[in-house]
Amino acid sequence: MDILHHIDRLEEIVGEARKLPVGGGLVMPRQRLLDLIDRMRVSVPKEVYDAREVMEKRDEVLADATAEASRIITRAKEEVEERLKETEVVKAAEERSRQILAQAQERVLELSREAEAQAAARLDDAQETAREQMREADVYALQTLKKLEGELNEFIATVQRGVDTLEKRAAERPTS
Repeated sequence: MDILHHIDRLEEIVGEARKLPVGGGLVMPRQRLLDLIDRMRVSVPKEVYDAREVMEKRDEVLADATAEASRIITRAKEEVEERLKETEVVKAAEERSRQILAQAQERVLELSREAEAQAAARLDDAQETAREQMREADVYALQTLKKLEGELNEFIATVQRGVDTLEKRAAERPTS
């Protein structure tokens, strides 16, 4: 039988019921109502049960979809945070590399200046040493030349004495 027919039967039972004098309640035959309810359950179309299952499944699917959406959103937020951190890390690394490069360039300039200063100081020292050695060489050469001059003067004096002696002898000898 059709469910609508059973609803009509329920309506008839309520209509035939006796009214209680107090409170507006009704007195109905209990067994008749229970039998009608059993017949109503049996005559509920399969589609209603299917619809109930669909609704339950819909709730499950909706709960699963909500949970999955929540997981996806959480993962997306974590990924965004990670990428932001990576971006921050990359920016920090780039900034650090710029600082290191600037420090290295400054150190190169500093070392270059120090090397130039050391080279200039060594050149000055070398030039002073060379001047000192030249002075010493000049003094030595002068002393050596004076000594040689003295020796040569003595040698010339000896030669002159030899010449004078020979001239004297030649003048004292009779000419033949």
